[in-house]
Amino acid sequence: MTKRWVTVATVGEIPAGGVKVVRLDDQPLAVFHVDGVHHVIDDMCTHDGGELASGTVNGHEIECPRHGARFDLATGAALCMPATAPVARYPVRIESGQVQVEWS
Repeated sequence: MTKRWVTVATVGEIPAGGVKVVRLDDQPLAVFHVDGVHHVIDDMCTHDGGELASGTVNGHEIECPRHGARFDLATGAALCMPATAPVARYPVRIESGQVQVEWS
């Protein structure tokens, strides 16, 4: 499958500490803006499939609002139980004022 860069937001659209949910090919993704860096992960907890975007962000971690699993936004790694599997994370770039995610 060919990978391409897809615009998911504009720079400044997501405030610092904020998140935006987008859908690419019917897949919900959460676009976080933390400390000047944008992170894109699947908006689905690997523990039970709940959405992550409404969870609490603490530094570069997102806590699932359902059962408290935490994930590293930079790597997708599961940081505590009940999640054991990482959440998918996607490469991000800023191009001409647009936040873009690498998508296949």
